[in-house]
Amino acid sequence: MKKIGFILMALIAIVVGLLVGTLNSGLVQLDLLWFQLELPLGLVILLGFSLGVITGLGMLYLARVLPLQLQLRKARATLLKRDNSGNQDIPGLDLPDD
Repeated sequence: MKKIGFILMALIAIVVGLLVGTLNSGLVQLDLLWFQLELPLGLVILLGFSLGVITGLGMLYLARVLPLQLQLRKARATLLKRDNSGNQDIPGLDLPDD
């Protein structure tokens, strides 16, 4: 099922990329401060979109995923410390099998 979904999403991405590329084939000049590039408009649109997605995912990882991973690591360490000390037995709090 995952393989079919991946193939379907890849085909949709290819079709959208081809449509954007063919419908926006005019050349634009991209000024990047130190140098200038002359690229097709469709490529510039797709590059901008791709950079935005990558930047957004990176910010999401730094703002949400990384702090939650650190919190989980601390909670697991605390649970292991309690489990090894044998002082407190907390029912229902077991370490998951990774």
